[in-house]
Amino acid sequence: MEKPGFTVILLAAVLLVSGCATRPPQQQDNLCRIFEQQPRWYDYAVASERHWGTPIAVQMAFVQQESSFRARVRPERNRILGFIPGRRPSSARGYAQAQDPAWQDYQQATGNRRARRSNMADALDFIGWYNDVSHRRLGLAKNDAYHLYLAYHDGHTGFQRGGWRNNRQLQSIASRVDQRATTYTRQLQGCEDRFRCRRWYQFWPFCR
Repeated sequence: MEKPGFTVILLAAVLLVSGCATRPPQQQDNLCRIFEQQPRWYDYAVASERHWGTPIAVQMAFVQQESSFRARVRPERNRILGFIPGRRPSSARGYAQAQDPAWQDYQQATGNRRARRSNMADALDFIGWYNDVSHRRLGLAKNDAYHLYLAYHDGHTGFQRGGWRNNRQLQSIASRVDQRATTYTRQLQGCEDRFRCRRWYQFWPFCR
């Protein structure tokens, strides 16, 4: 008969490992280092790229900007009288900081009702889906991180209205995302082979 103490220890160990698995990468300026710490994220990004067409580097630049790779982050609550916690400014949450309406549209469009914003595979699939809609509705290229991010931030209707043209702060953020995507692209070219064929049953030319 298994001792209760052993069960508790085993459960604690599982939770510890699970917690480490979702710890944000330490070197977020280097995509190779990110995938070394979280190799499954490479697989998820590849799956999203294959399905929706947004390059891996663009997806990961979005996640870095939105959440710094934190699974359960949410906007800070507004403060009443400077110290009383109030409402959050938006319903954004998770890796992709997807808001409730957009997430619900994604779930309905894809049939992925069990998708969770704290799951990287779902978050990257959401980003790919959203950018595919931006491509079809707004004519944006799927490697145009700058304009894709503007549409991601302001929504498709907001992007069409063009308010972002007078928002220098948002333009600066979009430029930062675009620059990071460019850096990530260059870095990935030098290390992708390590992640593409890292399992014993994967071998060229069937790795990707």
